[in-house]
Amino acid sequence: MIVTEYELLVCLAAELNMRKSAEKLFLSQPALSQRLQTIESRWETKIFLRTQKGLLLTPEGEAIVQHAERVIERERQIQERLEAQDGIVRGTLKIACASIVAQMWLPRVLKQFIETYPDVHISVVTGWSSEIHQTLVDGSAHVGIVRGNVAWKSIQKPLFQDKLFLVDKEITRLEDVLESERPFIQFQSDSNYYQVIQDYWQRNFGKMPRQAMVMDQIETCRQMAFNGIGFAILPEVTLIGASEDIHKIPLVDKSGEILCRDTSLIGYEQSLALPQVKAFLEIVDKYLETHY
Repeated sequence: MIVTEYELLVCLAAELNMRKSAEKLFLSQPALSQRLQTIESRWETKIFLRTQKGLLLTPEGEAIVQHAERVIERERQIQERLEAQDGIVRGTLKIACASIVAQMWLPRVLKQFIETYPDVHISVVTGWSSEIHQTLVDGSAHVGIVRGNVAWKSIQKPLFQDKLFLVDKEITRLEDVLESERPFIQFQSDSNYYQVIQDYWQRNFGKMPRQAMVMDQIETCRQMAFNGIGFAILPEVTLIGASEDIHKIPLVDKSGEILCRDTSLIGYEQSLALPQVKAFLEIVDKYLETHY
């Protein structure tokens, strides 16, 4: 692995720690320290200050690191254009994905993609949908996979809808929730998920069930419900592999419609035109045809 000076500086600025940076760059700490000294000597300025807690960027260092980031990004764009011109499916596919989809859905799609296009490197970052949106705006990902309704002005491709279920080991009917003493387990989200559930309950039952627990992640919420701690409202994608003793009750509205949650793929036209991204979209379409 050949690490350029620009990559070295960007990594140090991100980690602000010599040991962690050396591990990421596959260098020894003495080698990293020596290369940094050489770079600072060439620029004739101090880029980082060493402290007991780690590294600090100097004002001059901030300007140099910003320059390094621009150079790296420009080089990436040129490389992608060259790859697009020859039509060969290779390079790096950068995906930003909502955590729940990355846990339950994306691995199955990527498995097929890697088997078909083994020369493409995969980069995946996960987070809340608002974070995915910003990642695309920043140019750090080719495509984003988000949950719920998102305001996106470029290309947006609907992927699938998840039915929402009340999940519990004891409750077998929606009507029993308001009479039950079992705790309602929720998970934090930056989307309108809470509001969707609240609106549903107000329309159909006039009040919300008693809330007892709020988890920091949906997987924690899922495990709590699967182990009988209480009931949760979960999207269908999280119920893959659920045991038979788990009751899964769809949230049916008075109109007879089942409450659903949308999942969409978003991106910019120029990114979606790249060979590796187009190939990924083709694999996604094939997967959706056979599984939905």
